[in-house]
Amino acid sequence: MTSPDPDTGLLAPGWAGSPAASATSDGAYLQALLDAEAALTRAQAALGPVPAEAAEAVTAAADASRFDVRSLADRARAGGNPVIPLVADLTKAVGEEYGPYVHRGATSQDIQDTATMLVAARALGPRLADLDRTERALARLAAEHRDTAMPGRTLTQHAVPTTFGLKAAGWRSLVLDARDRTTAVRDSLPAQLGGAAGTLAAFTAYGTEDVRALTEAFAAELGLQAPLLPWHTLRTPIADLAGCLAFTVGALGKIAADVLVLGRTEIAEVAEGSGGGSSAMPHKANPVRSTLISAAARRAPQLAATLYGSLAAEDERPAGAWHAEWEPLRDLLRPRGGAARDTAELTEGLRVHPEVMREHLDLTHGLIVSERLSVELAPVLGRARAKELLTDLARRTYDEGLPLGELLAREPELKGVDLDELTDPARFTGSAGTLTDRALERR
Repeated sequence: MTSPDPDTGLLAPGWAGSPAASATSDGAYLQALLDAEAALTRAQAALGPVPAEAAEAVTAAADASRFDVRSLADRARAGGNPVIPLVADLTKAVGEEYGPYVHRGATSQDIQDTATMLVAARALGPRLADLDRTERALARLAAEHRDTAMPGRTLTQHAVPTTFGLKAAGWRSLVLDARDRTTAVRDSLPAQLGGAAGTLAAFTAYGTEDVRALTEAFAAELGLQAPLLPWHTLRTPIADLAGCLAFTVGALGKIAADVLVLGRTEIAEVAEGSGGGSSAMPHKANPVRSTLISAAARRAPQLAATLYGSLAAEDERPAGAWHAEWEPLRDLLRPRGGAARDTAELTEGLRVHPEVMREHLDLTHGLIVSERLSVELAPVLGRARAKELLTDLARRTYDEGLPLGELLAREPELKGVDLDELTDPARFTGSAGTLTDRALERR
């Protein structure tokens, strides 16, 4: 029997096996912690207080494969975070001569926060490629179905006609919003360096003359931004991540929600390109991609709420608020990455059935264009008479099972009116085509 691995994602098929899984694994976090420690030593060496040989020794030793992540996890309980046992193990690995330069001047939160920013940056990067794939697939669908009429639905009922092109263009707009927010947040992620209480005092005591230069050098070593101030209790970076991740998952969840509704057996206007099977019903092709995206979207708001709740952090370094962030942030990075992967696959393979959409436009016997008829017939009949007539005919369409257009044609008052034009749902999509074109101009 193999020992259980907490990172396999057995109960998380939405992100299991995705790049987000490996980018946020315990091993990835461990490497990020080590990268932060090595970068700090190199930054101090660049400015003079630490010998170059020490920076080389720490960098060489900072290889996650040399450390026992399970042992670190077990020992983290004693000090409340994994940095404390890691510093002990890294110091030992570096050796007696240069071991004292490990973690010099830093506090555990400096390393943990910086590692978290590294993990986030590394997890967000590949997912931008998935958002780009989704955007391209949706642009193709929007252009292809610019004039494909379908029922617009409000409060679960048919409203007025719309087009599938406009729906796809709306999905794409959300994806571009997510892309832009993700890019902005990823590019702004800062390193953390403040020392025990955010004053950088220990670094000065160890001989650093310009702590601002040290912070900038540290951040540059890691490809992160240099913060204006230590942010131990100023958690803007975490809040920005929470908002970006929750928004992205929610935006992708909107696409999944629409596909799940439109793909119902009795609607069948769209279908996933390759549905999943059922353990009991051989005939089923379940919308698995949409289901997993929807599951992620249901979890994301609560995870983000925990991160926002940690903004109220007391003192110069808090007890509990900082610690409460680690798991929900990783839990947001993972389903966000999985949802981005699944949405790319969903949209690239989505099957659209225009003929079914056309059939559904007639389900209300022509009443789907009643709004247009109210407007167009008012000048002919007068507003009051037009409303009275349409109300009466709406009832008769159901009672007699006749199309609204046929009943209208029997009305002497409407002789000479082009009822074929007025009652064709496909000719009452408003500015859907123009709006789709406008949306597709966005890059």
